[in-house]
Amino acid sequence: MSTRQSTGSDDVAGTATATVAVPAVELTDITKRFGPVVACDKVCLSVQRGEIHGLLGQNGAGKSTLMKILTGLVTPDSGHISIAGRRVEIKDPLVAAGLGISMVHQHFSLVGRMRVWENVTLGERGAVDRDAARRIVKEVGDKYGLLVDPDAYVENLSTGERQRVELIKCLHRDPDLLILDEPTSVLTLKESRELFSVLRRAAEEDGKTIILISHKLDEILHATDRVTIMRNGAVVAQKATCDTDVRELGREMVGRELSGRTAASAVGSLEELVGSGSPLSAANGTASGNGSTTEGARPRNKYKNKKARSTRASRDRAKAKARSRAKSRNRTRGARTSKNNRAKGPLEEPRPSAVAPEAPGTPDHATEPEEVKASTSGHTTEDTPEGATTPPADQTSETAETPPAEDTSETAGSSAGKRGRKASTGARAAAAAGACTPDFSKREVRLRIVDAHATAPDGRPLLRGLSLEVRAGEILGIAGVEGNGQSALGDLLSSLLDLDSGTVEVCGTAVRTGRPGAMHAAGVGVIPEDRHLSGCVLDMSVAENLVMADLGEVARRSFINPRRLRQRAVRLIEEFDISVPSPDTPMRLLSGGNQQKVVLARELAAAPKVLVAAQPTRGLDVGAIEYMTERLHRAAQDGIAVLLISTELEEILTLAHRIAVIHRGRIVGEMSRAEVDVERLGMMMGGQAA
Repeated sequence: MSTRQSTGSDDVAGTATATVAVPAVELTDITKRFGPVVACDKVCLSVQRGEIHGLLGQNGAGKSTLMKILTGLVTPDSGHISIAGRRVEIKDPLVAAGLGISMVHQHFSLVGRMRVWENVTLGERGAVDRDAARRIVKEVGDKYGLLVDPDAYVENLSTGERQRVELIKCLHRDPDLLILDEPTSVLTLKESRELFSVLRRAAEEDGKTIILISHKLDEILHATDRVTIMRNGAVVAQKATCDTDVRELGREMVGRELSGRTAASAVGSLEELVGSGSPLSAANGTASGNGSTTEGARPRNKYKNKKARSTRASRDRAKAKARSRAKSRNRTRGARTSKNNRAKGPLEEPRPSAVAPEAPGTPDHATEPEEVKASTSGHTTEDTPEGATTPPADQTSETAETPPAEDTSETAGSSAGKRGRKASTGARAAAAAGACTPDFSKREVRLRIVDAHATAPDGRPLLRGLSLEVRAGEILGIAGVEGNGQSALGDLLSSLLDLDSGTVEVCGTAVRTGRPGAMHAAGVGVIPEDRHLSGCVLDMSVAENLVMADLGEVARRSFINPRRLRQRAVRLIEEFDISVPSPDTPMRLLSGGNQQKVVLARELAAAPKVLVAAQPTRGLDVGAIEYMTERLHRAAQDGIAVLLISTELEEILTLAHRIAVIHRGRIVGEMSRAEVDVERLGMMMGGQAA
């Protein structure tokens, strides 16, 4: 381990710590350039011992580079790092490990052909005790709720199980500074609550320092003590989480207000993740009233000032209440038919923090009563610019401040209101949009899977009689706990998995499974769950990745025409707003959000009849999530049948017209958006029949 000697200025700083605690880690004026690109621009970050510190920023904001500098993977051009008040030089990961720094990376660094326990012990010095290593995997897994078979080969694990191995690999070393990059992206809500509960206990009882990188704004808000927001390589804000809210964090990240349609999906899970102790839950009547928190909710700590927040929230709700009543009177004047009154109930419940989305994927030609349209969006179709998918900015911000229906209702009983408020934000949004969901029963069935059975090479069952169908213009959301057949379903529709029995039909025509290119030729486009593994080739250029699925447009007599290749790439880069210096830029140099845009552009450019989107927003920042959500919505509007496979319930509830639950390789139940019941949905995800 290499360190610098103390200087006089260090001694002065040490004297000042008589009244101010020395930060566990402090980065000062960190600057890093990659050619003309400034990845980090004089970044300063200070984290106290025993603190959970959130780090927010869009893909490409510089937060990953900053953490690579802290873990010794990248050397800064200027600036310095201090650990517990002492300047250090972190030249490589071994030095970082010696200082007690460990990081769980978002993208896996596992060896597929090795077993779980071998990956966990990989890189450690000395002889490896197999039994001891297997015992460590089980003990850490039990402690943190990360259950995985220590003898399983990593290449046979699902994406979620591989993430668990990464977590175990880091946590078993008992680091002083733990950096987690998107740790809950593949965890269930229950697993996320358990993980944050353990992290909170480790921070407060063991004094560990934790830096949490996440794109889920609500997760950051309720799991951290302080938060630092980066944009374009610089720190734009540093706040105590008690002094901010979801909308402010989103605005700081992207530099503008988020659209109402995608607010809930971009934010992430709300009450389900934090329990009744969150201010958002309290604002909706789910707080216990005594200041206590439920399991998984973050305990009271020195950074929180709940009373101040509650006062601000009450004042904001009172102002919004008056605005809501005035707008409600104007909106409902002249629209008092019995039909409108029946639709009115579920349509007047947007949250203060996330606007209830419109019906996703609703084709422009769909017919529905004008009263319902007005109630859903708060404005008429004449007010919306042609081609727009969200209300004008001024109307969006006003709608965002409208309080929940229980705050504006003067006739609802308090006890009934409390029971009603147990539904999640996503369920309320689903009910709102579900009321005007078009009828798809008479439309063409674009994708039909009947009694699909498939097994893995080692004999494990992957699909056990799975059946589903998706119609033109419809978004069918596949919900379920990670590892229950979602990956197999995606592989089946990518021609990577052959069925033992059952059929797959596209537009009424049977398609041979397991035959390379058969699904694509039939009109099925696929956004795979792991873009690095099967969505793109990182060492190839952006232009080459954009035409990989179909070379017909750029090839002549079996040879690629470079001019046509570049022209097509430039057109798609502009159409899909891909941020890239040149079409010749290697894919590995793009941010995660732009890599996903390349995959999306390639698939949609082929004019598919069916689009399979598997975990389309996994690991993306809030801006990229917003873009991806709008694009999927637009695809459905254009008549494409969309199969959305996601472990993010908020994402499914925001986008899907119909929800089917997958468990152990079969569909165990389904419900329309208007029928969404979160409790029933959770029971089905656990394997109980609908």
